[in-house]
Amino acid sequence: MSTEQSSDRAAVAHDDFAPLMPHGPITKAFDNVYVVQGTVDMAPLVRITRQMAIVVDDGQLTLVNAVRLSPQGEAELTALGEIAHVMHIGTHGMDDAYYVARHGAKLWAPAGAKLPDGLSADELIGPGATLPVAEMTPFLFEHTVDPEAALLLARDGGILLTCDSVQNWESTEGCSLMAKAAARAMGFLRPAQIGPPWRKRMTPAGGSLRGDFERLAALDFAHLVGGHGVPLRDVAKQRFAETIRRVYGA
Repeated sequence: MSTEQSSDRAAVAHDDFAPLMPHGPITKAFDNVYVVQGTVDMAPLVRITRQMAIVVDDGQLTLVNAVRLSPQGEAELTALGEIAHVMHIGTHGMDDAYYVARHGAKLWAPAGAKLPDGLSADELIGPGATLPVAEMTPFLFEHTVDPEAALLLARDGGILLTCDSVQNWESTEGCSLMAKAAARAMGFLRPAQIGPPWRKRMTPAGGSLRGDFERLAALDFAHLVGGHGVPLRDVAKQRFAETIRRVYGA
């Protein structure tokens, strides 16, 4: 770790963290892969759910789309292993600083990613990077306005880990009333859905992200764990291909 990064961590340790938000229990999604349903306030009266993935490997935990947990939840989390790595693959970074400062977790992010104030990446998520889990490989979007990544975990037939790019909402449980209405109106409640606001914001003027999504869909996976929604098992690759055709045309 560089001196600059050590200074960043010392500064963060003395800052206030993002407030603890309501969340659900740690649940097992696959062998040595767990998820937690958290929440975030997007605006007054607009609370939506968000999902953290926890990958267990050789006694260490890698958190994807980190969500801070209650003291009881954190005790259950550390019972699974040492919190060693935080993967910042999109914009879900409000709780990164907590795990960096309190647990000394190593922060991973794509080059140029917008990280919370006081943080810098210890390691880059990029082509050819050796990630903290041996079966994990990175995917980088090439045409998005801001850096965005996904992770492929070669377990159980392939598990695709995403942030906002691909989501799998089955319901609006846990959202505020206003957020429930907005989620339905914007078309979130579809399997393996490309996040509608994310696509609008991340597509460059006059451009398209279809090529990026087709590259992503070509990866070898059966399941999806996104930054929102619930795990999609067994049929994620097929549902995602259908989403691309629906959004971008046959």
